[in-house]
This record gives sequence, structure tokens and C-alpha cells, in this order.
Amino acid sequence: MSTHIGAQSGAIAPVVLMPGDPLRARWIAETFLDDARCYTEVRGMYGFTGTWRGRPVSVQGSGMGQPSLAIYAHELFSEYDVQRVIRVGSCGAMTERVAVRDIVIASGACTDSSMNRIRFEGLDYAPVADFGLLRAAYDAAQGAAGDAAVHVGLIYSSDSFYPARPELSARLVDHGVLAVEMEASALYTIAAGFGRQALVVCTVSDHLVTGEQTSALEREQTFGAMVEIALTAGLDG
Repeated sequence: MSTHIGAQSGAIAPVVLMPGDPLRARWIAETFLDDARCYTEVRGMYGFTGTWRGRPVSVQGSGMGQPSLAIYAHELFSEYDVQRVIRVGSCGAMTERVAVRDIVIASGACTDSSMNRIRFEGLDYAPVADFGLLRAAYDAAQGAAGDAAVHVGLIYSSDSFYPARPELSARLVDHGVLAVEMEASALYTIAAGFGRQALVVCTVSDHLVTGEQTSALEREQTFGAMVEIALTAGLDG
């Protein structure tokens, strides 16, 4: 039983979907999983295990930001022997090449966080997705994305939702970064350290260029395509 999850041994499946919002975790469990049961409510960060197409899968909230996600990812890998974690979250489009409700599959993650600078003592480690999961998610997206465009590329994991120097992000866009969120870099790094598989699949919830955005309820309950993509990749990839 880990400190922050508190689930019994064997309660969590080898494949875990990880939204930031614990209410989205509950919505995913109630909408997509059969026989879902809650294994944790510690700190209101819900976790559920059920089955999808007859195979076990768990959904675990992570909270916002890399420090929060790092706690849950570390405990999933170290205490519950989880093999695959797929983050299913929202992101903000940083370029007009990407539209609201498009799906971004993150091949790698840039960041302004100091977490990896501390871990690697100043070296610039490049956190990347597991290629098998990435390929499986891209293939799954061809049938599940509907009218939404699917993009594979770099994402930016920012430590600041309200950055003091937002103009700096233009340099990232010039070098191919598609969207911004707050967790991918930590997930990819921690998974690599444990020799496990990780992937980040995000739905674009708002647009930093056009100002378009979705509502909180839409972000919680209407991003089903990315969930189907993640489930297919996680269980069949």
C-alpha cells in the first residue's frame, strides 16, 4: 500500500490511463469500463479498476503539474508493478496548425521544469514516448478520432499555467512544438527510469493563438475519442 494511492496489492491493473482531473478519471471509469470499482479516494484523487473488452485496466487521477504526476507515476511503477501508463489529458494549441478538439500524440516533451536538470545534474535529457505505444495510438486514432485531426509531435510541459514570459513560447513553436500541457516530461522520464512504457495523448481544449476554448464540463466529459485511442493502444499495442 503506497503513501498517496493507498490501494491494496493487486488492486491496480498493469495498464493505467492517467487523466489529471480526478473527476475525468471517474467519468472514464463509468463511461468506458465494465465492473469498475474504486480502489482509492485518498486526497480526492480517484482511482478505478475495471475491464475494457474483457481485459483489466485502471484509471488514476494525477492532479495538475509534474510534481503531482510524479508522485502517482512513481508509486504506480514502484509499488503496484504497473507496466504501461497513458496520460489522457487536455492541452493548449500553440500553433494554428492545430485546432481545438484535435488530438495530439506526444512523441517527446520539452519543458521549463528543473526536475530533470536536478535528476541529470545539468544534462539535457530528452523525454520521449514509448514507440510501440506511440505507433499503436496513431493506428488506433485513424478509426477513433472522427472529424478531429491527429497530430504526432513535440509537446511542451510547462511548470506555469500563467507564465511570466509567454512570449518565449514562440521559440518553441518555431522549432516544431505543437501544444502545451503540464505533465508529459515527468511521465516519460519516470517511466524510462523504471524501464516501463508511457505515452501522452491529449485533446486540444483551448487555443493560445485564437483564444478559442472549451468549458470545464466539456473537458471533463466529452473527450471520448482520446480515451478510446488510449485504451486500444494500451491493451492491444
